[in-house]
Amino acid sequence: MRRASSRVLSNLSPHTKLSLSLLSSDYCITNLPPAAAGNEVSHRRSHSYLSTRAKTTALLLSKAKTLQFQTNPSQSLNTLVDQHELRPQLSSRQRKIKERSQLEEAFESAESADDMLKALKDMEASFDERELGLACLKLGLKLDQEGEDPEKTLCFANRALKALDRDDNKVSLSLAMTLQLLGSACYSLKRFNDGLGYLNRANRILGRLEEEGSVSVDDIRPILHAVQLDLANTKTAMGRREEALCNLRKCLEIKEMTLEKDSRELGNANRDLAEAYVAVLNFKDAVPFCLKALEIHKVQLGHNSVEVAHDRRLLGVIYTGLEEHEKALEQNQLSQKVLKNWGLSSDLLRAEIDAANIQIALGRYEEAINTLKSVVQQTDKESEDRSLVFISMAKAMCNQEKFADSKRCLEIARGILDKKEATSPVEVSEAYMEISMQYETMNEFETAITLLKRTQNMLEKLPQEQHSEGSVSARIGWLLLLTGKVQEAIPYLESAAERLKECFGSKHYGVGYIYNNLGAAYLELDRPQSAAQMFAVAKEIMDVSLGPSHVDSIEACQNLSKAYGAMGSYHLAIKFQEQVIDAWEGHGPTAQDELKEAHRLLEQLKKKAHGVSLNSPVVKALPLPHGNEFVATRSSQPGVSLSEKRPSTI
Repeated sequence: MRRASSRVLSNLSPHTKLSLSLLSSDYCITNLPPAAAGNEVSHRRSHSYLSTRAKTTALLLSKAKTLQFQTNPSQSLNTLVDQHELRPQLSSRQRKIKERSQLEEAFESAESADDMLKALKDMEASFDERELGLACLKLGLKLDQEGEDPEKTLCFANRALKALDRDDNKVSLSLAMTLQLLGSACYSLKRFNDGLGYLNRANRILGRLEEEGSVSVDDIRPILHAVQLDLANTKTAMGRREEALCNLRKCLEIKEMTLEKDSRELGNANRDLAEAYVAVLNFKDAVPFCLKALEIHKVQLGHNSVEVAHDRRLLGVIYTGLEEHEKALEQNQLSQKVLKNWGLSSDLLRAEIDAANIQIALGRYEEAINTLKSVVQQTDKESEDRSLVFISMAKAMCNQEKFADSKRCLEIARGILDKKEATSPVEVSEAYMEISMQYETMNEFETAITLLKRTQNMLEKLPQEQHSEGSVSARIGWLLLLTGKVQEAIPYLESAAERLKECFGSKHYGVGYIYNNLGAAYLELDRPQSAAQMFAVAKEIMDVSLGPSHVDSIEACQNLSKAYGAMGSYHLAIKFQEQVIDAWEGHGPTAQDELKEAHRLLEQLKKKAHGVSLNSPVVKALPLPHGNEFVATRSSQPGVSLSEKRPSTI
């Protein structure tokens, strides 16, 4: 895999500075899941990532050529002796200078990593280890560019660090480049915590250099971009996707300061950031970046370009996440038209499957089935695409309550996917999650739980899929609650909350839904104090992420009131119930039924507070948003609904 550090390599020769563009196209976070776009998005992002790393490495190499070769300027290898001053008999000092210059020239002229390694070995007899620091950095960057031996890359990066990391607390661009290279090598070796440490230090050094003004900002920016890109990739691999978004935004900011405002590369960068927002289920914030990418690509490449088609398909995914299905279908159809003109059959097939899923969301089940019947004829018998077609077919039939036909489609899909677990674990796990939800719809809960546990076992081996593992854990916990296995459900819900906080942040509304379900579970176990704590956390998250007037925020407040009522803390229960009434009143005539029920519950609490014994009201857990986010499902237990995060169905 190509590394962003290949951009640093261009900084080592004191004579040559390659005229490469500061930032090349297609910077993106690697391994981001296609949260709503399906596997095609992840495949395209993987290709984009490889292209980005290669171009980044090339630029870092060109930047490296501009640095002084030695750490000691008083012994510059480029201090060539004036030919007119040479005598037939050279002094030993002159001979040494000439030999060192020739060794340096041999290293600088080497083009392959093997030639550079041979030249470096020749230099080791004439240079001490401190003087070889920049040579080790350049060789490490070259090895990182080739991406075949990260252990060897790490070895030379460590040698460079020992030489360049001085005790005088002075910082330099070469030191920042070395730390970036170490972070890149650690990423390749899956040593994410080590890599994060190196990259964070590199980031601090670059900030200090920029603040001091000792290095040109034009020299700092490509290194800073490489560091930010590697930070984004490393955090993504650790499941810290919300944090990775911040680094990816900084990458875009650097491009905006460097590139022409309508450059194609800037269009790609905007689309990459939109995809990253989709991956964390933040469809609203994805919209402007995707629209910007579409605008740039239309200007630069025309309305019928492949890049415009990709932008439109992503925009369709985003609109689907926002439940604006008509807009989504419009963008999908425009994308299909372009893909068909270019003869991109694979991309077109995925777009047609997307269209069928949008039709299902719109309730056009027969139309979706007809679309899928046409698509299935274009797929290979054992292909992943064929399995996706049957999953969507099953969904349409399930919505028509044709459960026997739906199950047959799911069995065909599972038969294909079972053979691909080892080669395509991410794609298969996503498909398994979708299949499990369809079994839930048909009340096949044990089958759904078994399939989700199988999915969880797959995801545990993939650290970059921590967000998906958290989602699966949440869903298993929800299903266990649904089937009355409350005690067994709690560890799954607790694990899900912790994982998803790391991935999406502690104030993401999805985390709030999980805490709400934990509250419902504790109340079911007659632990109202623990339930109140969970409901309080859920309410706080909902108020921040959705606003206190949102329906789910109001329900969280309602649950908190009920929990305090169950504890006998009627003063607090009444206080929160009054907040519920105020919130429903703000919804006007559309919430009359809810307002009436809220007043009834308030009267019950007041009677209890005055010593009148009434049956305790049943706690209601929150329903969840539909689509690609946390969805609502009702429990068979009266008054309880439970929440979870579901994967994409598109």
